[in-house]
Amino acid sequence: MKVLVADDHAIVRKGLKQILLDEYPFGEIEECASAEELVQKANDGKWDVIISDISMPGRSGLEALHQIRITHPRLPVLILSMHPEEQYAIRALKAGASGYCSKDLAHEELVNAVRRVLTGKKYITPSLAETLATQLEDESQPEPYKRLSDREFDVFRLLARGKSVSEIADTLSLSTTTISTYRARILAKMSFKTNADLIRYALEKKLIE
Repeated sequence: MKVLVADDHAIVRKGLKQILLDEYPFGEIEECASAEELVQKANDGKWDVIISDISMPGRSGLEALHQIRITHPRLPVLILSMHPEEQYAIRALKAGASGYCSKDLAHEELVNAVRRVLTGKKYITPSLAETLATQLEDESQPEPYKRLSDREFDVFRLLARGKSVSEIADTLSLSTTTISTYRARILAKMSFKTNADLIRYALEKKLIE
C-alpha cells in the first residue's frame, strides 16, 4: 500500500507514519511538508490514499484537495486536523475529502478511517453525522461564517484570535495586501465593521478555542 502523508510538522508526520506501519508493516509511506509539495507528489505518484493536514504554510490543505480532485477524482483523501469537526469537517467533505479525523483521535481512529476510505466509502464520525443532519435542517438560513470561502475562513479565525494583518500574512505565507483584501471581503460578507465584531461573533459561536 502506498500512502502520502502531508503535514508541516515533522514530528506529526513521523507519528502518523508509525501508526500506519504498525498496521501495514510493508506499506510504502512518503511524507511532504506543504500543500505545494502535496499537489506535486500526488500528481507524480500512484497512491492508495493521501492523509493531509488543513493548516500548512502557503496554500491550505483544502486548496490542495481541490487541486487533487481535478486530476485524481477517485483518489481517497483523508483530512486529519487539530481543528474541531464543527469548524472544518463539512468544508473538507464539500471539497471532496473522503473523511475527516481529529489529530487528537488519530491513534485510535486513523487506521479505521484509512480502512474505510480504501473501500471507497466516507469516514464520518457519529458526531459529524449529527452535525450534517442539523445543517441540512438549517440550510435555509446559513450562519454568516458559512458564506466565507475556505481561505477567508482561515483568515477570519486568525483575525478573531486577535492576530494582526502582518502576523496573518507571515502565518499563511501571503502578502499583507492579500490579507487586507481578505479582511475586507470577510467584513462585507458578514456585515461587520470592525475586528471587534468578528471576535465577538467568533466567541459567541465557539469558532475559536
